[in-house]
Amino acid sequence: MSSGTSPISSAKDPAEHWHALLKPHLAKSREFTERFYSRLRADKLTFGNRVHCPFLRPFFLSPEDETRVRSVAEKMAELGERVAAAALDDADLFKQFHLREGEERLARMHTGYGPASTASRLDAFLLPNSLKFAEYNGESPAGSGFTETLAEVFRDLPVMKEFAKSFEIHSYPLSAKLLDALIASYLDWGGSTKQPQMLITDWREVPTWSEFEILKERFEKMGVPVEIADPRDLVFDGKTLSANGKKIDLVYRRVLINDILARPAECKALVDAYAASAVCVANNFRCKIPHVKAFFAVLTDERNAGMFSFDEREMIRQHVPWTRVVADVQTAHYGEHIELLPFVRRERSKLVLKPSDEYGGSGVTLGWETDERAWDAAIEKAIAPNNGCWIVQERIPIRREVYPWVKPDGDVEFRDMLVDFAPYLFRGKVAGFLTRLSATGLANVTSGGGQVPAFRVSAKN
Repeated sequence: MSSGTSPISSAKDPAEHWHALLKPHLAKSREFTERFYSRLRADKLTFGNRVHCPFLRPFFLSPEDETRVRSVAEKMAELGERVAAAALDDADLFKQFHLREGEERLARMHTGYGPASTASRLDAFLLPNSLKFAEYNGESPAGSGFTETLAEVFRDLPVMKEFAKSFEIHSYPLSAKLLDALIASYLDWGGSTKQPQMLITDWREVPTWSEFEILKERFEKMGVPVEIADPRDLVFDGKTLSANGKKIDLVYRRVLINDILARPAECKALVDAYAASAVCVANNFRCKIPHVKAFFAVLTDERNAGMFSFDEREMIRQHVPWTRVVADVQTAHYGEHIELLPFVRRERSKLVLKPSDEYGGSGVTLGWETDERAWDAAIEKAIAPNNGCWIVQERIPIRREVYPWVKPDGDVEFRDMLVDFAPYLFRGKVAGFLTRLSATGLANVTSGGGQVPAFRVSAKN
């Protein structure tokens, strides 16, 4: 970007126009960034001790991009629900997800109410002529409370008021739509009130606890009482689940199934109440089926083609990267017969290895950033017994944009950042977007990335 870019000459490009408006504010003093950081901390926009957003520009989405993302993302969520239901009735299909015994036991409890994923998120890269999904978080996607609040912070910036003179701006009311989805699942379960006592539950030491406080405040303003409690503090007496002394009707479950299985005694009250159908839990436990990354292997494996219509198969081909569970097997790569392990070793620069069930980029190996020896070691780890299920996935195109970044010393520099774009889906409908930035190949807050709000914008005439 040229430092001489003017607001007039850049008005048709929202990012360039924003940068031109921002620079005079940055030139005066550090007061602009100091006020920005103070607002973030006051609004609980922190992940542990770090602010979520060390960037001074939102992500701008065109109305045309929003339309194409909405169509494809909602179809993907529909496929997730359909495949999860089919897997529970088809043992051979279920095996393709490589769930552990405990995960299967939980997934087979109470499949009769609501969708598997009341709230879900698709992690993707949005490019001018393509949209590629990297994975589907069907279990407990974080960030909606942070995202909505962050949008409000940006809306209050003086730059936004100047920007709004040239662009129509739309943001996304995530908390209201999330609450609507949770209540709908509660009513599906058999709940009798639109103001049930809700519980948000996760470990008290998680870095996202501040988001639960944001959601509690917003949900209660909309008339639904909310308790926040650690699973260890829940009580189930055989009929009623209680938290902080209050009977719970609806659980917004943020504690992960991995943790429930790893710490069964501490999660016993929650699981027992779920098993007794004494409380509605969303997402319910069968969400684990489409959540694991092997879901994309199920979608892209030719042996499952009969599950999908011609249009669905074409959508999968265009938007879902070729994926396989790593094993010493024969398979197909876009119609070509291959021996999988030799193929993975040979095509390192085009592939990524991932555990099928981890979070925050844990265990991900990018072949194009890895030498041959390290890649071979990653393959051996992936096929080792008792090491869980791993997937190999083709490299997908990524999006990069220049963003103003607040350095640790408080100065601002313009950096080329990877942009990960993730639609939130509440009961299968796109409600908004999580947008994460990173200077590396992994874009997530857990591994040190940052978040910006997404706005749909269009130039005013």
